[in-house]
Amino acid sequence: MERRELLKALTFGTISGIGVGAIAGCNNRTTQTPISNASLPSITWQMATSWPVSLDTIYGGSKTFASRVAAMTGGKFKIEPRAAGELAPPLEVLNVVSQGAVPCGHTASYYYVGRSPFAAFGTCLPFGLTAQQQNAWLYEGGGLKMLQELYAKKFGLIQFPAGNTGVQMGGWFRKEISTIQDLQGLKMRIPGLGGQVMGKLGVTVQNIPGSELFQALQTGAIDAAEWVAPYDDEKLSLDKVAKYYYYPGWWEPGPTVEIQINLASWNQLPIEYQKIIEAAAYEVNITMLARYDALNTEALGRLLEKGVQLRPYSDEILAAAEKTSFALYDEFAAKDADFKRVYDEWRKFRDRVYTWDNLNQSSFERFVYSKLKSQ
Repeated sequence: MERRELLKALTFGTISGIGVGAIAGCNNRTTQTPISNASLPSITWQMATSWPVSLDTIYGGSKTFASRVAAMTGGKFKIEPRAAGELAPPLEVLNVVSQGAVPCGHTASYYYVGRSPFAAFGTCLPFGLTAQQQNAWLYEGGGLKMLQELYAKKFGLIQFPAGNTGVQMGGWFRKEISTIQDLQGLKMRIPGLGGQVMGKLGVTVQNIPGSELFQALQTGAIDAAEWVAPYDDEKLSLDKVAKYYYYPGWWEPGPTVEIQINLASWNQLPIEYQKIIEAAAYEVNITMLARYDALNTEALGRLLEKGVQLRPYSDEILAAAEKTSFALYDEFAAKDADFKRVYDEWRKFRDRVYTWDNLNQSSFERFVYSKLKSQ
């Protein structure tokens, strides 16, 4: 789509879609009845996060979670989120929670695939599930139950989905890329299994916290970086240090972020507090996605007006990345029983849900989009 057409579509979506105010209004109408059992204890926890405070969407999810827990316990259970680096380095949250140094954290599990590759399923896999499909797999397809069993065994944690960004963008590049050859030796920030796939395609992969991406791109320490999507990427000023903005983020079609709780700390909580944590995490998981969908359309329009150049990944790169992704999963499944256990069930669910979505939702969206493009 030409830039003029895309701007037109974004403007149309902003006017006729659900805006940020509508979402905020829904949140304001939400009521919680605090528990009234006077015998329940007063507890204060610190929460480590992987996010800078400037990202009011994803860091804001930890604040929303904490406020809901406090509201539903009448202020008796307080959780205090802390920005990345205050209680733990941003890519070490799972580790400090697992050790019991901090009782809980808000992070993305794919940062920790070095400890066990199955951790990627808690966030997402390249060419995996969209946000809607991910929630279906976690809540109704047995995914969360399997992961909780493995987190308890491997990490001494219990975790709950607590946010999703929706399908991400494909990253910021200082130069155009069109072929696999263009990727050779490229220095790129990209975590998780997506980073491992890029590594196999010739990229020199680095995992850098979001707060350090601007400087790394500005100084040339890296040539490219992916973070989330227009709203967050604009807040990090990535458009000021890289010109080309690629799509889609094939490695993160629907990434979940998690509340992770030290299992010993969890087991000491009254059942009432445990249920409140589950409910608060569920709310954040839904509202974060709604915020991103509402905010990204407006942010993309601003980026385009500032001269950002949108580029699609070529079919050559997408095909090579998909082939490499599933070859990597086969490697893990052959060597890691935990990964294989989750992967076998995940793959069957993925194939079924994509068949259903292609028949119904995708066909509807293709029709509507064709009409929108012609306006």
